[in-house]
Amino acid sequence: MRLFITGASGFVGGAIAQHLSAKHTLLAMARSDASAEKVRERGAEPVRCSLDDVTADHLAGCDAVIHAAAFVEAWGTRDDFQRANVDGTRRLLNAARDAGVRRFVHIGTEACLFRGQPMTNIDETYPYADDSPFYYSATKAAAERLVLEASDADRFQTVSVRPRMVWGPGDQTILPEVLRMMEAGGFAWVNQGRALTSTTHIANLVHGVELALESHHSGEAWFITDGAPVTFRKFLTDLVATQGVVPPDRSVPAFILKPLAWTVEAVWRLFRIRSAPPLTRFAAALMCVDCTIRIDKARDQLGYEPVITLEEGMAELAEQSGSKNNAASDQV
Repeated sequence: MRLFITGASGFVGGAIAQHLSAKHTLLAMARSDASAEKVRERGAEPVRCSLDDVTADHLAGCDAVIHAAAFVEAWGTRDDFQRANVDGTRRLLNAARDAGVRRFVHIGTEACLFRGQPMTNIDETYPYADDSPFYYSATKAAAERLVLEASDADRFQTVSVRPRMVWGPGDQTILPEVLRMMEAGGFAWVNQGRALTSTTHIANLVHGVELALESHHSGEAWFITDGAPVTFRKFLTDLVATQGVVPPDRSVPAFILKPLAWTVEAVWRLFRIRSAPPLTRFAAALMCVDCTIRIDKARDQLGYEPVITLEEGMAELAEQSGSKNNAASDQV
């Protein structure tokens, strides 16, 4: 197939591109020279455009689109999230349809259901958080709605794949940010890290995306995870241990953290501070509550099973870290 992918210079889109480039002809959205170089390294031909200006001409001759680009920054205005996540998705959908693309795979997120509430053992019937106080959640909900409502099984098949807490080699958010906080002395558990979470290793997400790409379903969304949930404390302790780091033991109660996050955000918005605050409402809410997800639908409809376990993924990261350290020592 001839595929067009967005977000291929990032963690998720890059991993998808690198895997699929061995089997398909891959074109990738590139907003800059630096982005173009990154997507070339991942086996794709760069196409200079963005979600602000993509047209059918950019997608000419493509059989499918994989939409992994999104505004996922910790901090931004409502317009920032709306422009990229909703308006950009709408523009890409229209371009794909006009170009005669047959299949559109959207990379969604469980956050499209999140208002700050616990989500326990949920599946794809759980309602969207259209009224979420978090810009990311509300706009990703709106974007996925656009994708699934555009479904036309005969002409334009659209689906969405929803991971939760993507991690693994190449991670640019979870592991680097937790390590940064620990190094700066700003890390603390929330409620001792007891909340349960589902996770998604990047290899499992890539596998789920490939299955979704090859399926004949349309108008469907699927959760993709590593399987059994784990506590935040165990997951993050094991994650930083792959880098030889031991987390501190201090903990903050959720009833203190949540109001603090609201206060910090209020100050940042009052003074129009452009840099991200040290604590956001969204991050605080995520760490305070359970989020456990069922993957029965992906198993039944796609034949999905995780290709790597939590334990195998952690061992892989530790081995990679050890190899880098050994290589650095050899150069000294």
